[in-house]
Amino acid sequence: MTATLSAIHIFPLKSAAPLTLDAAVVETRGLVQDRRWMVIDESGKFVTGRQQSRLTLIHARISGGDLELAATGMPTLHVKAPAQGVRVDTAVWGAAVTPQLADESAHRWISAFLGAPHRLVHMDDNCMRRLKAGYDGRYGEDSDEVSFADGFPLLLISQGALDLLNSKLTQPVPMLRFRPNLVVAGTTAHAEDDWKRIRVGACEFEVAKPCTRCVFTTVDLETGMRDPSGEPLRTLTSYRRSADGVTFGQNLIPRKLGAVRVGDAVEVLT
Repeated sequence: MTATLSAIHIFPLKSAAPLTLDAAVVETRGLVQDRRWMVIDESGKFVTGRQQSRLTLIHARISGGDLELAATGMPTLHVKAPAQGVRVDTAVWGAAVTPQLADESAHRWISAFLGAPHRLVHMDDNCMRRLKAGYDGRYGEDSDEVSFADGFPLLLISQGALDLLNSKLTQPVPMLRFRPNLVVAGTTAHAEDDWKRIRVGACEFEVAKPCTRCVFTTVDLETGMRDPSGEPLRTLTSYRRSADGVTFGQNLIPRKLGAVRVGDAVEVLT
């Protein structure tokens, strides 16, 4: 069975709708333009689809390094990446980061859409978020960094894992419910659980740890509403519970940078 890269996704705005790509460049902190923008609340705390499920209804696209925001009932907004923006102290799951604030028009737009005061922040090249800061040295190396992603630079899921889950569900769910960067076809279900290091195209990745899943998996990306029955998390809990929680997919740390393309071979090195 030959494993291949079957899909690539980025999420320019954390928790918003995905962009599906044919190819992407891998940086130390993840795929280029993946989760470099984020919403924070009035107090500076990061906000995701867990608290504001309507974030999934925002379509964020990158245009010349800037951000374009669109959503039903809202005017399309072009947000300039701040060049000399004011930095704000925040954190993502305990990992401190000091991104730049976007302009006031972006804050007004996101606040109007979410129905409460919020602000938009940007991770520029000088904005560093250390991987180890959030994981107390348990994973990765001192030089490892990460975007605004929950914990690690990339997330990989096998198509076989989703196929197995959907065979147990009354209503199947799409892969994007789990927000992966890389989807791999041509493997058994959850084959990625046994991988330690892989090569995708010219890039190599350390398979760091399983991804623990939360209530965000119950949010329908088309409606921005949670599934009233708690699916698919409810079913996942019945067969994917471990000491670390309910897991689905594997987190990756880049070890050899370059580009990945749909159709690339996925080779298990260890």
